[in-house]
Amino acid sequence: MKRLLGCVALVFVTLAASAQFSDPANDVPAYNAAPPSHPLPPILKGAQLTGPNFSHPFQVTAYKMAAKIPGVLHQEPCYCHCDRAMGHNSLHSCFEVTHGAECATCMKEGVYSYLETKKGRTPAQIRAGIERGEWEKIDLEAITM
Repeated sequence: MKRLLGCVALVFVTLAASAQFSDPANDVPAYNAAPPSHPLPPILKGAQLTGPNFSHPFQVTAYKMAAKIPGVLHQEPCYCHCDRAMGHNSLHSCFEVTHGAECATCMKEGVYSYLETKKGRTPAQIRAGIERGEWEKIDLEAITM
């Protein structure tokens, strides 16, 4: 019986240790595969874009860009993994609250989504670019509408 329990324990330890070697490319955060079927919560705007969370102009610009493409953001993942920590279900969720202004990942992905939408890319094409990490090239200090 001790051998059996020892083997079972060894199997569990092996599985737990091997988790660190999982493929992060397959670890896509939450997103919605289709356009919203109901009205989305609003993205912060106007007087909501003031205060300590909006001390840099690029933070306000990122929210203004996000407000132009809410349906696209609804279909995009957020690689800060706020789906795990905050229960977000897409990149749109980040801009419903001040989290998007506090997180460079969210802002860069939001700006990337806006710029790619302006180029005529579909949400699926934008998602593929986000998954490849193309959003990391965004310079927040240089963004303009």
